[in-house]
Amino acid sequence: MGKSIVFVNQKGGVGKTTSAINIGAYIALAGKKVLLVDFDSQGNMSSGVGVSKDKPTVYELIAGLVEPKDAVKHTPVENLDAISASIDLSGAAIELVDQDEREFFLKKALAPLKDDYDYILIDCPPSLGLLTLNGLAAADSVLVPMQCEYFALEGITLLLQTVQQVQKKINPELSIGGIFFTMYDSRTRLAQDVVVQVKSYFKDVVFNTIIPRNVRLSEAPSHGLPICKYDPACIGAKSYEKLAEEVIRRG
Repeated sequence: MGKSIVFVNQKGGVGKTTSAINIGAYIALAGKKVLLVDFDSQGNMSSGVGVSKDKPTVYELIAGLVEPKDAVKHTPVENLDAISASIDLSGAAIELVDQDEREFFLKKALAPLKDDYDYILIDCPPSLGLLTLNGLAAADSVLVPMQCEYFALEGITLLLQTVQQVQKKINPELSIGGIFFTMYDSRTRLAQDVVVQVKSYFKDVVFNTIIPRNVRLSEAPSHGLPICKYDPACIGAKSYEKLAEEVIRRG
């Protein structure tokens, strides 16, 4: 049975979607079967791996309008599949509010696919709303991308409090898979200070690999390609490859 990992940070622009795509792609290149689930109505993960946002998407999946296998689309990377999202998903958060067990729609929808994949990676919206709660309910562990800036420290505390609430009330099996740094600029003192502070506080929860600021990483999504296909020799690609190895090692 596959392991489900959710990528969460309520702050936008921290490299969450980029990380989900590229960690997924490198896990797939390591010979594991990976399913990416775009659970953000912006559909950036779908664009970033070159899959269509045409129906069926994750919205049709959670609405029970399509069989799970029929919602799966193939990406340009071997062993890497995706379920895309479109703007339709923005209505789901409102529609789910009045439903019983509203936090479990994604978990139930993905259950039939768990045996088909080694890893299921879920990309959530940059908020702590109902869609993100569905992501947390469906996952075995949470990965938190974190930008190296002061306000990120405040945000991570709130996020971890939310995870604790989910563990208590919705998903007792959920674990913190790890925190990792993105968009790191070694030239700034602040970035170095944030890394030191977070590592001293969270210790082993923090991954060793740090993702640097890298132009090629920001270019790749506009070509619909993970970095392993766009520019495998760049520093960003090498960093995500190492981070994916760490994710696999942590189990």
